[in-house]
Amino acid sequence: MTDESTACLVISDTIFAMLIGESRFKDFTKKEIADAGRSTEVLIALSADSRAQVDEMADAALAAGGFPANDPMDEGFMYGRSFQDPDHHIWEVVWMDPAAVEAGGQA
Repeated sequence: MTDESTACLVISDTIFAMLIGESRFKDFTKKEIADAGRSTEVLIALSADSRAQVDEMADAALAAGGFPANDPMDEGFMYGRSFQDPDHHIWEVVWMDPAAVEAGGQA
């Protein structure tokens, strides 16, 4: 599913994101396409297996041409970072301590 206007981003064995150029994306909708540089249309959140993996994913996105989004979030039992992709869509990567998940979000 990759060509000159479309790329498949493999996030994991079970998660794929299609990155589609605006001219090709218009073939999929009758709606106007939002300018993500001026407004927020979506926030994409991914879970990570560790705090280190959060940093690895966010650092890789920034090194590949992404932009910082929000300040890192560190609640002790939950850690996350966010970035904007080159089209300014916001992505968040979050790790939560499994013990906190079992306790209903409490550390």
